[in-house]
Amino acid sequence: MDIEALKGVGPKKASLYEKLGASTVEALLRLYPRAYEDWGAYIPIAETTLNETATVRARVLHKPTTTRIRGGMALYKTTVTDGVDGMELTFFNNRYIPNLLREGHTYVFRGRVTGSFFKREMLSPEFVAEGKEKAILPVYPATQGLTSRTICKDMEQALSLLPTLCDPLPDALREKYGLIGLQEALRGIHFPPSMEELAKAKARLVFEEFLVLQLGLMQIKSGRKQSNLHPVPGGFPEGFAELLPFRLTGAQRQAITEAMEDMAGPSPMNRLVQGDVGSGKTAVAAALCWAVAKAGYQAALMAPTEILAVQHFESLSGLLAPAGIRCALFTGSMPAARRREQQERLASGEIDLAIGTHALLSEKVAFRDLGLVITDEQHRFGVNQRSALAEKGASAHLLVMSATPIPRTLALMVYGDLDISVLNELPPGRQEIDTYLIDSPKRQRAFRYIQKHLDEGRQGYLICPLVEDEPDLPLMSLEKYQGIVAQAFPGVKTAVIHGKLKNAEKEQIMAGFASGETKLLLATTVVEVGVDVPNAAIMLIENAERYGLSQLHQLRGRIGRGKHKSTCILLTDAQNDSTLERLRLFRDTRDGFKIADADLKLRGPGDFFGARQHGLPQLKIADMASDMDALRAAQMCAQRLFPHLQEPCYGNLSKEIRRLFKDGVQVTL
Repeated sequence: MDIEALKGVGPKKASLYEKLGASTVEALLRLYPRAYEDWGAYIPIAETTLNETATVRARVLHKPTTTRIRGGMALYKTTVTDGVDGMELTFFNNRYIPNLLREGHTYVFRGRVTGSFFKREMLSPEFVAEGKEKAILPVYPATQGLTSRTICKDMEQALSLLPTLCDPLPDALREKYGLIGLQEALRGIHFPPSMEELAKAKARLVFEEFLVLQLGLMQIKSGRKQSNLHPVPGGFPEGFAELLPFRLTGAQRQAITEAMEDMAGPSPMNRLVQGDVGSGKTAVAAALCWAVAKAGYQAALMAPTEILAVQHFESLSGLLAPAGIRCALFTGSMPAARRREQQERLASGEIDLAIGTHALLSEKVAFRDLGLVITDEQHRFGVNQRSALAEKGASAHLLVMSATPIPRTLALMVYGDLDISVLNELPPGRQEIDTYLIDSPKRQRAFRYIQKHLDEGRQGYLICPLVEDEPDLPLMSLEKYQGIVAQAFPGVKTAVIHGKLKNAEKEQIMAGFASGETKLLLATTVVEVGVDVPNAAIMLIENAERYGLSQLHQLRGRIGRGKHKSTCILLTDAQNDSTLERLRLFRDTRDGFKIADADLKLRGPGDFFGARQHGLPQLKIADMASDMDALRAAQMCAQRLFPHLQEPCYGNLSKEIRRLFKDGVQVTL
């Protein structure tokens, strides 16, 4: 039902609702409050706290009086009492106030308390007549021209249309999980008569949202009915292992075997290999490229930066060339003639493995028979980009690699359309990284420690949260830091890199650091994923409290990649106990998955989702951090229910899945 079906909602107001994602009455009912005001919990005026919001019940002592001040503004003042203490109320330019607040009548007022210890005041408080207030009032995500109060009124009207809504959850399922019906839940979430009713409503809607999302992902997964056009012999490829100058870990062998079994199966592989920094994902990718090439197909590996693509090309071509596998590099900076030549060789089948950046997505890049697509550092790509590369082949196998550790429960949501392999062992030879937590008075001492590493021939990273100074943020910026570093490290070759630079500039700077020409790299988090510099053995992170634990873990993973003992120094002047506890946890923990679990509990899933590139429908009420128990229950329910989803009793649930996934092509490969 169109939103304009509501009385008082015309085209202009409808366009404002569209900005909030509520172009229909049904969508408006799913526009949940972002907070609640408890109007039933009023307190005596004497117990209000200065500069905090309070709700008081008081009687108007006299009709509001008017005072004109400069600029023609009108002030309306009155005094109210709760029977013991008084409070002065002031309203600005509201000519209706004298008629709305009647002398001798009692109202409930809510607003920020100002004044002094002896005299309480409220400026422009909200108010309702006694007995007319709802105990708990919803606060909606407003937009310019559409206030929370306006949404509140329209929502009351929308709720009167509830009988026309079908409940996606059948009676038997609700009874099994102790959930209330949809109509009761929507009334309870928008205008709860009590906090207990609010909790029941939220529990029902959170479970439904998780269940629909899980079932939708399971449908996508089961919907891949394509035949496997690129079958590869299953089992572990011992021939590949013989090429390696090192032994694979047990986790690597298991991930390779799982992927090989996928590629030997009836449908194309769609697998995520998730491994901590340095866990050996590239070796897994190399094994699959070897197997696909030996079976007569082509493979493509896409990396987010040119320098990372070059790094992959050098390591993979060196490893696979002895086996007769022909590799080629595709980047945006390649000379046009060279690019055309390689495109011709790729299209004819002379190249077995194409490694590159987004340049691989060019229309002119064509494959003779693309059998395997690999994307590295998946969270740097949108789902549409990984899909675009996969579409260059007929039902190509897909391997997604991510070095961002994500708790498995959350990974099932973020990458719900993929099977998951986890690399939870580090290959032998990886260095332990010592981590220290210091404050700014120890910065010069840390600089001397860094200089010692430089004198020994090592390189290092210096990380800042800002590019330029921001007056409102007392944080270290690269702009300010350059002068500090120049004074502390005279004669040391330094370079500065951040996200505002052009890609070509960033590539050039990183190449200089990788070659060893640059000794100290001053950077923002632009380096959290990228080049492997084994000689980089020390890192200092300014304002460490500004980063999530997973982000700190990614940054720390830039060092300890060679044979040299490595050190990460966290610098913070934060005094908050919980902040310091979080940083100490990071200091004392090396396991990226434990860190990810802690980050999820402390900060929620934002760190993992970033700009929501995973392509899943947006959760409107469920929170993966605080509603983890509901998520697990919904996942178990979805697994039991999925085989029966076509039964008539689940018709409304199937309809809701189709509605939520109407743009589900985003996550289909």
